[in-house]
Amino acid sequence: MMDAEKESRSLTIRWARENEWAPAMKMIWRTFLKFEGKDYTREGIKNFFDFITDDDLYVAFLRGRYQMMVALDGDEVVGAGSLRNRNHLSLLFVDEKYHRRGVGSAILNRLCDYLAREAGEQFISVKAAPYAVGFYKKLGFYVVRPEEEYSGIRVTEMIKNFKR
Repeated sequence: MMDAEKESRSLTIRWARENEWAPAMKMIWRTFLKFEGKDYTREGIKNFFDFITDDDLYVAFLRGRYQMMVALDGDEVVGAGSLRNRNHLSLLFVDEKYHRRGVGSAILNRLCDYLAREAGEQFISVKAAPYAVGFYKKLGFYVVRPEEEYSGIRVTEMIKNFKR
């Protein structure tokens, strides 16, 4: 994994370190509740919480099998994006105070660059929450399957191909 740092509008964007896991998950949970929770059933909210607090997910992160990139303002985690199953965007969240500043786009672009150039992948997939579908479309993703619901979580499957 690369650990190069990049400045994006005075923020550092890089691969997450062990001590940044808990702050990232707290920011993700807070942001989820504010912007996406209203689109989910109680079951969906519980399942999302269970996912981000699962010890097995944390262990996978520590072993490099669940990669996470963070955006930092100083030492504060203000954005995070993670990959699973090689090229699936698992989570992409930005703290409310940093919305509409290009933070999510910068994290996603770094992840896509890594996947295309270093991991040799040809595309990235995501199961987008209703709140995020428009964001992903603006960044070149297209819908491959209409919205579905799994265990109270609503998602639209999307893909972005990498140009060779």
